[in-house]
Amino acid sequence: MAEARDKESWGSINGLEKNLAFHLSGHILHSIHWHNMTGEGGGEPLAQDGVGDLADAITESFGSFQNFKTQLSKASATTQGSGWGVLAYEPLSGRLIVEQIYDHQGNVGQGSTPILVFEAWEHAFYLQYKNQKVDFIEAMWQVVNWQDVSTRYNAAKERGDAMLLPQH
Repeated sequence: MAEARDKESWGSINGLEKNLAFHLSGHILHSIHWHNMTGEGGGEPLAQDGVGDLADAITESFGSFQNFKTQLSKASATTQGSGWGVLAYEPLSGRLIVEQIYDHQGNVGQGSTPILVFEAWEHAFYLQYKNQKVDFIEAMWQVVNWQDVSTRYNAAKERGDAMLLPQH
């Protein structure tokens, strides 16, 4: 991009920035994805497991854990083509939201922070699950690392108001 700016190739900067965003977002989402899983995971976040704030936030934002699970599963399963189903903290409302991310970017809430991601790219499930993406997503619920998701939720809440304008 620096070279394009130096050469005043303004038309190419948009494409370069889009490519950078695609690859950077892909790296970030995959990095979260691997930490969101554990062999001792699954179930649902429960207060006695030390993730009570997350459990409460899920209930507050979605009405129940089952509503949340259904919404994230459907968002992941119905992402057209390649992409992600994401549970994110949305700082302006202070609530959790479910998003679909196509490829690695786009259609993402303004300033939201992903805390749980389900990969919906064919390469993630095809060898084991063939074209049964829904079965892969159901299997993902069995390995969710709620401690990691809770840590990400708490960190997002701590820095969540960064987008708010200062009060005058």
